[in-house]
Amino acid sequence: MSVRLPRARRARLSLLTAGTASLALLATACGGSGGGSSAAPEDFSYLSVTENTTVKTALTTMSKGACKTADEALPLKVETVPQASLDQKLQLLAGQDALPVQFAAGNAPALTQQLAKSGKVADLEKELKGLGVLDQLEPAAVSTIKALYGGELQVLPYEYNIEGIFYNKKLFQENGLKVPGTWEELVSAAAKLESKGVQPFSASGQQGWPLTRLISGYLYRSLGPDALQKVADGKAKLTDPEYVKAAEEVAELGGKGYFGKGVGSIDYDTAMNEFLNGEAAMFYMGSWALANISDEKQNKVGAENVGFMPFPAVPGGKGSVDQYPSNVGLGITLGAKSFDKKTGDWVSCIAENYGSTALKDHGSISGFKVNTEVKDANEVTTQVRDTISASKQNVLWFEALFSTKATTVSQTNAASLVSGSMKPEQFMKTVQDALAAQ
Repeated sequence: MSVRLPRARRARLSLLTAGTASLALLATACGGSGGGSSAAPEDFSYLSVTENTTVKTALTTMSKGACKTADEALPLKVETVPQASLDQKLQLLAGQDALPVQFAAGNAPALTQQLAKSGKVADLEKELKGLGVLDQLEPAAVSTIKALYGGELQVLPYEYNIEGIFYNKKLFQENGLKVPGTWEELVSAAAKLESKGVQPFSASGQQGWPLTRLISGYLYRSLGPDALQKVADGKAKLTDPEYVKAAEEVAELGGKGYFGKGVGSIDYDTAMNEFLNGEAAMFYMGSWALANISDEKQNKVGAENVGFMPFPAVPGGKGSVDQYPSNVGLGITLGAKSFDKKTGDWVSCIAENYGSTALKDHGSISGFKVNTEVKDANEVTTQVRDTISASKQNVLWFEALFSTKATTVSQTNAASLVSGSMKPEQFMKTVQDALAAQ
């Protein structure tokens, strides 16, 4: 995200999630009591996703510095899998009672909640309180986690992200464009860029979620911050005309070629590189992208030429531009049976040091407090941090409250929506049918 995927996440989808039937199977495989063997872990094993390099790099740095003592007692050991394979891997390990000490949570909150119900996930609020470090988590991050995970603190906020549109200041200036404040102004800006031979948007159709985030963005602005909660509660359906309207607007962007050619085959890294190489003027993404934007080797346009704007307003809509989609990336959680004193020492060190390390070394914003003074890497990082501080109300993303099956259906069909091979009504009906089947 997703993810972070997140990032990062950053990569925020799972093409191999097993859906509701697999979750039921997982519950059976895990057993009702969970727990399993109480043997002390031999290392601080961490299962991450290949696409997210920030967390594992930061933990490695800390293992040699601030957390050296914890690492000597319980050495950090990192394993990675492609994010698309993460859910399947977690289900396999859970069924074998072999989850690592720390692991990237499932691509949809539903999987982590199922693991928690099976006794496989540590009660992090209880553990952090016992360690005396619960106050090292930013309240906004804790609130977001609980909104996602049924009111419980089931993951750690290695990332705390808001989402919006990063834009190339230089391309905007060269084409006489101001930052769009409304959806109509955004579409008009895209049309002008296209007419000048500049690709308006970069997006990953292969991952899907960067496209469905645009649908939820429109829904929140037009229908208000409870738009998708109403769907989850059964008070509205994605097939309702006002919901289909959002899919129609995003599909029209694709129909006009504003995502470039072959968006369905574009993966996350390629989409990121298109923007950072100056090949596209705008990039809807979460603030986890600041790590890439701050990297001089990756960012060929220069961080000084990158700005950040909120998803624009829909005139007459019930939402507000200061309601930012927020998430904690691809959440990271800990196994229940391996949470012993040595693990606790690692977690205490992470809680007290990760926020500063991530910001200082990667320009990445986390949900941990920054306990040492760190100068922001660039102006856009400061802009995002200020935006987070000023944000009064946050919202979630399109699939946040979906089942794993509906999440997969949504993200794998997103490219078809913007390429024109699936009509907006059909797309929303397909996702709604998946929701109804959960």
